[in-house]
Amino acid sequence: MIDPAYVRTMARYNIWQNGNLFTAAETLSPDDRAADRGAFFGSIHGTLNHLLWGDQMWMSRFTDRPKPEIGIGDSGRLFANWDDLARNRRALDSEILAWAEGLDGAWLAGELSWYSGATKREMTHRLADLVVHFFNHQTHHRGQVHAMLTAAGAHPDDTDLMLMSAE
Repeated sequence: MIDPAYVRTMARYNIWQNGNLFTAAETLSPDDRAADRGAFFGSIHGTLNHLLWGDQMWMSRFTDRPKPEIGIGDSGRLFANWDDLARNRRALDSEILAWAEGLDGAWLAGELSWYSGATKREMTHRLADLVVHFFNHQTHHRGQVHAMLTAAGAHPDDTDLMLMSAE
């Protein structure tokens, strides 16, 4: 299905697009970033918080990283301070890239079992499928943020993978 090269590409895309959205969001006032815009996690700030929380949760399952101390219901409030959110986003993006660079095909062929707080049950899935979900979840919520930013008058850059620099 997928291979380590795919994971590395998506980790680079994650960094590129998070930088894109955070740069555009920083052109807005804190009140505009915090305004409820009808998204599942309310605001631009809340959705970016949830996205960071979700990435932390998946990385805790994929690696020995500690899981977030709060549950999914509070994930939109992970960091109240914008600078803390942005700093932690950049740090986790670097961590995701380092993880991706160290992956091998044998790990992707394995399975993962965990207790899901969202579904309240034990789950088991192929790691390759979960990694695809990890990156798909990012893209889903970044799409929401992109729409909210555009509606708020910010101008995020392109999101097409084929436009990502090779470096």
